[in-house]
Amino acid sequence: MNIKIQGGESGKYSNSGSSSNLVDYLEHEDLERMKEGKQVEHFFSHDQDRVPSAEVVESLDNNKQKLTKEDAKFFVITVSPSEKELQQIGKTSQERSNALKDYVRNEVMQRYAENFGKGLQAKDIMYYAKIHHERNMKNNIDMHVHVVVSRKSLDKRMKLSPMTNHKNTTKGQVKGGFDRKNFIQKSEDAFDKKFAFQRNYKQSFEYCNAIKNGTIEERKRVIETAVKQESAKQYEIKKTVEQNKKNNQGLSL
Repeated sequence: MNIKIQGGESGKYSNSGSSSNLVDYLEHEDLERMKEGKQVEHFFSHDQDRVPSAEVVESLDNNKQKLTKEDAKFFVITVSPSEKELQQIGKTSQERSNALKDYVRNEVMQRYAENFGKGLQAKDIMYYAKIHHERNMKNNIDMHVHVVVSRKSLDKRMKLSPMTNHKNTTKGQVKGGFDRKNFIQKSEDAFDKKFAFQRNYKQSFEYCNAIKNGTIEERKRVIETAVKQESAKQYEIKKTVEQNKKNNQGLSL
């Protein structure tokens, strides 16, 4: 599972102005899918399955009260399951699309809202998401979803930035904050629980993040955990093989 939060740089993820360029970019698959006779994935929100792109732009661009010209107006959360994860959530493209929408609405955005520490729920967040069906160079399944999230809450009262460096702050002007690692970890855990996915520890966010960004102690800890889990797995395989041999011997007598 690859989950990342973007916004603030130049190009398609520039977020201090209108969302129109980003929304246009997110529709780049539509024409090709129509030519191929495939169903176009519409923008969806927390409670709507088909939101016109013009409405997406208007809603996001008008939800900016008390934000300065330079302030970020929106952010983009990209959720990219692996091919194995996608195979787990559905046999067909439509099944996977429906499951991914449900996961975003009820798991990812709920964890996003909770992570601010302000008592928010997913329904309190203004967001619009769009699924892409692109395939990679090896023609493997590469379905993923882009979620455009407003900087302001749906009721226009709160400024919400997942890029803040504050975490669970209780004093000062900034209350709450946002722990990006916690958000990604909880979203991954929710996926595994929701879809009964047996994740290889070396492919988990905890392991990959520690190896890439962790201290020497953190790297050592996750490597030791991976070794223990692999040893336990091999032990169970050995037990199963031995039991099967005994069963086969019993049948041959």
